[in-house]
Amino acid sequence: MKKYKVCILGLIFLSACVKGQSNGQDNGFASLPVPKSNEQLATFAGGCFWSLAEGLSELKGVNRVVAGYSGGHVKWPTYEQVCSDNTGHAESVEVYYDPKVVSYTDLAESFFYAHDPTTLNRQGPDEGEDYRSVAFYRTPEEQKILKTVIAKVNASHHYAKPIVTQVLPFKVLYPAEKYHQDYFRLHPEEAYIQNVSMPKVMKLRENRTAYLKPEFKNN
Repeated sequence: MKKYKVCILGLIFLSACVKGQSNGQDNGFASLPVPKSNEQLATFAGGCFWSLAEGLSELKGVNRVVAGYSGGHVKWPTYEQVCSDNTGHAESVEVYYDPKVVSYTDLAESFFYAHDPTTLNRQGPDEGEDYRSVAFYRTPEEQKILKTVIAKVNASHHYAKPIVTQVLPFKVLYPAEKYHQDYFRLHPEEAYIQNVSMPKVMKLRENRTAYLKPEFKNN
């Protein structure tokens, strides 16, 4: 991230919360589809959901990713409410995946390479509880997998600091507004996407090449 420091400083506080104001766009909430018979769900939070949604959607076996809010106490929060840091929610993604193609373990490992899990309540220029790193589990087995993966990544010394990601039981994910869905692909030229989101997506591609869909392997 250091090579983007000058650009980011020149765009002080160009965080997703500032950049993502609707500006007249559709504020209606997106839908949260019912999983198909061959799909399972996984929920993660790792900073701005624009890049996390894109990164995980590029993995083989991932059929859909919905950006939303999870881990808080307010029902159906708006983006602005979440950004106020008063709802307890983190920007999160709901991953619809085929377990016959990609395992929960593979998704979990990819998640830890899709953002910096060592910074508390912060991702790059984005700071606040809504940007915290969280892995939500639905079963005791998923909880065990997450703890094992964290230990594995820590032992690899891929990061200079230990992982601070919260491992919490999943309760509910409220889908974000429609204009946040597929934001990375719909706004590729925006400064925030280019300077903050793209490096995170590239980081995932570089570290998880074997798990990528063919069209993303050489990008």
